[in-house]
Amino acid sequence: MTVIARRLAGHLARGLVMVLVVTSISFVIIRNIPGDPIAARYEKLIEQGMSPEQAERATAVLYGFMPKGNLWQQYLDYMSGLFRLDLGESLMTPGAQVTDVLFEATKWTVLPVLVGTLLSFLIGIMMGVYAAIKRSGRLGDILAVSGSLLHGIPQYVLALLLGALFTTLIPILPSGGTADIMFEPGFNLGYIGSLIEHAALPVLTYALASYGGWILAMKSSVVTVLGDDFILAAELRGMKRSIVFRYIARNAILPLFTILALSLGLLFGGAIFIERIFNYPGLGLMLIDSITNRDFALMGGAFLLITIAIIVANIVADMLYTVIDPRVRSGEEAGR
Repeated sequence: MTVIARRLAGHLARGLVMVLVVTSISFVIIRNIPGDPIAARYEKLIEQGMSPEQAERATAVLYGFMPKGNLWQQYLDYMSGLFRLDLGESLMTPGAQVTDVLFEATKWTVLPVLVGTLLSFLIGIMMGVYAAIKRSGRLGDILAVSGSLLHGIPQYVLALLLGALFTTLIPILPSGGTADIMFEPGFNLGYIGSLIEHAALPVLTYALASYGGWILAMKSSVVTVLGDDFILAAELRGMKRSIVFRYIARNAILPLFTILALSLGLLFGGAIFIERIFNYPGLGLMLIDSITNRDFALMGGAFLLITIAIIVANIVADMLYTVIDPRVRSGEEAGR
């Protein structure tokens, strides 16, 4: 088995254990919330005229496990449903499966998070290289200060500022939703343009909120690489400035690829504030609504999905670094 395959197998095994641990903790927390909402739902159905057996089955459909019996039996029922991808039904959307509601919300989170993060990453690393090379000049100072300022502003403050600017002071962008209702959903210019228009503020917020971190990280990495012996040797051999620049960028950017993968996973949880401010119906807004409406089946599914996203991001980050940096592979093979 190759080094990469062995590392991947180990990460997948640890990831599965982490998913089971987080799911178990979420189950116990939900079952011990003051007031026992599951028992309250069961009793309410009985008051509405259902027999105990009917109320038990109806509650099991909603929460994914049988509301009667000891905690261990309920846990086994819940995990059995989880392995069948049956997380119960959503209380906020009667008759809709939690998995369907999660899929619908996640697709609206993925695009802004992905576009905003990648945009900030590309611009941030380019500006970070210039900030490091020109660090003794005015351009370097301006870039470093811009990165520090944006890095220090919380995401929700930045979202509020952008919302106030572009929806109130200069009302050129919509303040909520995913598209105008006047356009028929489908592959047509009007609908696609409306999607882009409504996603502009969340994407801009993600990009600006992440830009400061990327430029500062890249600047620090480039400054470290500038002191390496191979850069001095390249300059002494009379290599062109552009070639030396590529050497610097390629070696400095390696650590940032792992941070990029981790950022994509963490932003699924961090999208809560941005989506709430812009009323953008993604995973973060859905999680807030599920907590407000005590939709515990949907809440547990959202926590599970965010956990899986973070674990997958960690695996991708580690595997990506192993693939793009041959020194990691050679070091592991030498240690065998």
